[in-house]
This record gives sequence, structure tokens and C-alpha cells, in this order.
Amino acid sequence: MALAETFARRRAGYTRGGLTTALIFLPPALVLFTVFIILPIGEAGWYAFFNWNGLRTPTNFVGSDNFVQLFGNAVFHRALINTALIVVVSLIIQLPLALGMAVLLADRRFGAVTFRMIFFLPFILADVAAGLIWRYMFDGDYGLVSQASVALGGDPIFLLASKDYAFAGVLIVIVWKYFGFHMMLYIAGMQSIDRHLYEAASIDGANAWQRFRFVTLPGLAPMIRLSVFFSLIGSLQVFDVVRAMTFDGGPLNTTHTLVSYLYIFGITRMRVGFGSAVGIVIFILCVVVAFGYKRIFMRND
Repeated sequence: MALAETFARRRAGYTRGGLTTALIFLPPALVLFTVFIILPIGEAGWYAFFNWNGLRTPTNFVGSDNFVQLFGNAVFHRALINTALIVVVSLIIQLPLALGMAVLLADRRFGAVTFRMIFFLPFILADVAAGLIWRYMFDGDYGLVSQASVALGGDPIFLLASKDYAFAGVLIVIVWKYFGFHMMLYIAGMQSIDRHLYEAASIDGANAWQRFRFVTLPGLAPMIRLSVFFSLIGSLQVFDVVRAMTFDGGPLNTTHTLVSYLYIFGITRMRVGFGSAVGIVIFILCVVVAFGYKRIFMRND
């Protein structure tokens, strides 16, 4: 009986201590979250119904006109398609490439660590710096790609000046820059798989493909789902690379993503109300994708 009372008193003490800690640390975090997250979202939702240039108090209420203009705008449609292309290329090219390189470099063979570092370095590089580097690489007059074409007897290649192929250059850079991050995720996941499973599979006569299919892939499933989640959310937020490579979405507004469209047509043109409407659409899209994906595919992770 005395022992039970002792445990009860200790538990009550731990509860009071946890409550005291929460009362001390929760309010500052809650205030910061409210000021920098909740209030800006609410203000953007309010400003989206005004024709407002960002100065003084908005008074010109236009209702849903900003959203009507947005969904009727051809450049926004192109930005939406471009963002979808980033998602598709990330899922069918970038992630399989990262998985293949992870399989090759997961073992502690000679030179594996060096190659991991080489492939991961682009991810560390700032997005703006990467965009500027590749803008020079794709330059039709001085870029290495164009110079290589001329050296082989072809014509100069003005990739970023072509409205048909400029976004292909953006996709190449996105794959180059981010596949190393996903590769490292897969390597970390593969190193956590029990090595005895591979030994048992080898004893049972499984070849390399069978070990990959029946041991590696199931063991990597949680990491693959997490990688896809990061890829989806990251694809919806691409901005810096596009701005650095294509001079604000050129040529002829054919390389915009959703975020670069918001920046150019909302902020730089002092149409803050319209930009807020774009921001609300992006916010809703991100929330739907994030929570929908987590509920469907990551429910047990």
C-alpha cells in the first residue's frame, strides 16, 4: 500500500513538473507560431479579396475577381503544367536515379565515400548559385554545351532562349541538384537493413536482383515513401533555380513555376491582392498534397 502511494505521489510530481515546463516553454513558441505563421496566412486570405498594391489599408474589395483572373490566366496554366512536370520528372527520373546510385554506393567499397560526396555536393550548393552556374553552361555564345556542339560541327545551342526547350534545361538542373539528397536518404535506409537478411537470401540461392526486390525494396519502403513526400512538397516550392536561370520565367513566360508566378505577377508588379490569391491557391495545394499523401501512404510510418 505504501509503495503504491509512493508511486502515486511521484507520478503526481512528474505531472506537475511537466505542466510547469509546458507553461514556461509553450507560450513563447505559440506566440511566435501565431505571429509568423497563422497571422500571415490569415492576412493573405483577407487581402486575396482586394485589389491592393500593398500600400496603406486595402479598401477596394473585389470579391473573387482575383481568383477568376488567376484561373483564366494562360501564364498561370503554364506555371501549373510546369510544376506538374517537375513532380513527374522527380518521380520517374530523379528518384529512380537516386535509388540506383544508392545501390551502387551503399557498400563500403573503394571510392564509394568519394562518389557519395560528389553526388551530394550539388544539394549543398545554394539554389541561386546553381542556377547561375547552369545559366552560363547553357549560354548559347559562351556556354560549354554550345561550345561542345560547335566543336562537333553543329550549330550553337541557345537552350534557355527557346520557349520550347528552356524548361527542359530547368528540369535537368533540378534533377542534378536534388537527386544526391535522395540518394543519401536511400543509403541511410539501406544501412539500417539487417545484413542477416541478405545472408539468408544468398544461402537460399537468391541472385542480386532477387535480393534487391525481396530484401532491399521492402526494407527501404518507409524511406522511399518519405523521399517521395519530400519530392512532392519540394516540387511545389521551386523558385530560386527558375529565377536565376531564366531571367524571371522567360522566354515569354514559359518557364514559370507556381512560386515564380506569384513573385513576378504579384510582388514585383505591386499586385499584392492578386499575389495573395496565388499564395492561397499554392497553400491549399500544398496542404492537400501533404495531408492526403501522409494519410494514404504514410499512415503507419
